Formats: sequence, C-alpha cells, structure tokens
Amino acid sequence: MKRTRLIDNISGLQLFQLMRFTIFLIISIVFTKSHLTSDEIGSWEMFLFIAGLMSFFWVTGIIQSLLPLYHRNRTFRKMGENNSGKSPEIFNAFILLCLFSLLFFVFGHSIKNNFSVFHFTGNVPYLNLLLLYLLLSNPVCLIEYIYLLNNRSYRIFQYGLYTFLAQLILIIVPVILGKDITWSIYGLLIITGVRWIWLLILLKRYTVMKISWAFMKEHLYLGAPLIMTSLISGSAQYTDGVIISSVYHDPTMFAWFRYGAKEFPLVLLLANGLSNAMLPEFSTRSRMKESLEKIKLKSRKLMHLLFPVTMFIMLFTRWFYPRLFNPEFHKSAGIFLVYALLIIPRLVFPQTIIVGRKKTRITLIAAIVEISINISLSLLMIKWGYGIVGVALSTFIAYCIGKFYLITYVWVKMKIKPAEYIPVKVFSVYSILLAILFILIDRRIIDIH
Repeated sequence: MKRTRLIDNISGLQLFQLMRFTIFLIISIVFTKSHLTSDEIGSWEMFLFIAGLMSFFWVTGIIQSLLPLYHRNRTFRKMGENNSGKSPEIFNAFILLCLFSLLFFVFGHSIKNNFSVFHFTGNVPYLNLLLLYLLLSNPVCLIEYIYLLNNRSYRIFQYGLYTFLAQLILIIVPVILGKDITWSIYGLLIITGVRWIWLLILLKRYTVMKISWAFMKEHLYLGAPLIMTSLISGSAQYTDGVIISSVYHDPTMFAWFRYGAKEFPLVLLLANGLSNAMLPEFSTRSRMKESLEKIKLKSRKLMHLLFPVTMFIMLFTRWFYPRLFNPEFHKSAGIFLVYALLIIPRLVFPQTIIVGRKKTRITLIAAIVEISINISLSLLMIKWGYGIVGVALSTFIAYCIGKFYLITYVWVKMKIKPAEYIPVKVFSVYSILLAILFILIDRRIIDIH
C-alpha cells in the first residue's frame, strides 16, 4: 500500500520518461569523454535520429489513441468482451505497432541504396542494424502503458529502473573497454530483445490474444489524426531548421540555431507524462468533474516545480552556453531563452481533454494552424530583421495560438471553462514573472553590448 501512495500512474510515467532522458544524457557525456572520435559519435547520434524520425509520429498516435479506447470502444462493447480482466484492445494495439514497424522496415530496405547521409549515398550509419532496431524497438513502447492501464504504477518505475540501468551498462561498457561504437549498438539491440521478452510475458498476462480487424479500424480512425498531429507538431523543429538553412545558406548560423533550439527537457517530459497518463481519465463522462479537478491539481504542482526551475536556468543561460560549447555559441543562448518560454503553452492541457473525449481531428486542425503560422511568421520575422531569434519567437507564438485554439474549443464546444482544469491565478503569475525575466535578461545583454 505504501508504494501506491508514493507513486501513482502519473508520477510513474513521468519518472519513466525522466529515466530514459537521463540515461541517454549520461551515455552522451561518457561518449564525449571516451576514445570515440567525433565521426563515431555523430554516427551514433544519426542512428538514433533516423530511428526516431521514422517512427515517433505513428508510435505516439497509436498509443495515445489506445488510452481512451481501453474498455471504452464500440467493437468489443458490442461483442461483450470487456467484462474479463484481460484486454483485447492492448493485443490489437500491439499488432498495429508490429505492422507499422514491419512496414517501415520494408520501406527502409527498399530505399537503403538511394538514401543519403553526410553527403554519401547509402551511407546511413550501420544501416542493417538500424533497420533491425526500427523493427524491434517500437512495439516495446507499449510496456509502460500496459502497466498504466492496469494501474500498476510502481511496476512502471521498476521496469524503467531495471531496463534503463541494463541499457546504460550494455552501451557504455564496450566503449569503456576500448571497443568501437558498433558494440554499443549491439548492446542497444540486446536490451531491446530483453524488453521483447518482458512484453510477451505482459501480453500473456494482461491481454486476450484475439485479432480484431474491426477494432483496428476503429483504432486507426481515432489514431490517424493523432499520427498526423504528431508528424506536423514534431516536424516544427525540422521546419525551423529548413527555413534557417534556406534563407542564410550558412552552416555556422544553422549550428547556432540548432544548439539553441531545444526545449528545457524536464518541462517537455513531465508535461507529456501528465498528459498521456490522464488520457484514460477523460474517456468517460461520469468521471469528468473528478478528472478536471485532478489535472488542475497535478498541473498546479508541475507549475510550482517547473516555472521556478526554468527561471533559474534562464538566469545562467548566457553564462552557461559559451562555456559548455565555445564563445561563438553565445548566440545559441538567445535561441534557448526563447524556447524556454514554451513552458507557458506546455503546462496547460486542453489537448488531453480533447483526445480523451476522442475528438482527435480538433488536435490535427490545431497542428495545421501552428505550422502555418510558424512558417509564415518566421519568414516575416527574418524579413523584418529579427534573424534566427525571430524564427524561435515565431515558434513560441505559433504554439501559443495553437493552444489558445484548443482552450477556446473546449470552452465553446465542450462547455468546460479554463478555470475548471487550469489553475489560472498560479499560471498567470508565473507566466508574467517568466516574461518579465526574459525581457530583463535580453535588455541587460543589449545594454552590455
């Protein structure tokens, strides 16, 4: 009983995502301090980048659409199969993840000889291992959500602790022993194999292993807008990079932007963890009032934690960036300061209510609005002389407008006032303080120069 009080579904998922980020951060630090060359580290980063780029949007869409469908869908309700303790929904979501993985595995093989990385055709780092990883790694993303849906919050933490520690050891030990980066990729594949065994055990324990094409169709109908939303929203950072490279044709300028164009990871991880964990809570009207109060309480706690931490980081960003990289990257600090403002739209959650109520097409409209405003405003900002900082500001403005659209939809169409799920006073005070700090920091820098 004590464990369940310490860790609930929300904190369990947040801790899991924090562990994943921390382990990859430690791996990056160890690699830079090891015998590995910059080219080898670059190949490792490109390996992870391509694997993520080819899968993040459909994995996100499939899992997010599963959460509100769990025990609340037309297919299995009609068939009378929701009364057992085991879930046919999870098993069919697993089949969908496997089918998408296989599809992109085959697609990758079909283009592998015509793919260019680092200006060499077919020079995708460790291509065959990459495609194998792409095939195997995505279905195991279901594990933490199986625990979430079955209210086994402490198991989420345990699973993350055991597997991420094993992952850390399997990836860094070969490098410490003087091996090349290939052995670290083998380590990544080994831990993925361990996760597959873990997944199969959970599928046997918690699911009805029955394929239902009708449910998959219902799942994809709900999930397709989320897949497109994730693709559009996730491509925003790539869109900004394309604009910078197209306008300036300067690799140095591009590097400055890329090193600064990063959200504070703690904000992103904890906000996404809260949103995903709350999706099942909004799948039924009977618990709506309770769920609104819960997300309001949880978001208030996040605000009390993340706004002060973000402001503290902002105070030292101008000092930190040139010392972490080199003096030229002081311009990246200005970009990061703008991206730090994204905590303001991140910590309100109208999208959680909308997706939980299965109105996923609304989030797709918001994503289209965001990307349209981002592109057009970025080009205008550059024309008006704001440079790469203007592109970052455009991203912030676009995110705010997209979130305002969702808040308005929830208020007007769903009759849920912002104050019912947003701690408005706390949010407003912190947002104003953050904006004032941002202005003071930039004014101080301008005065100095």
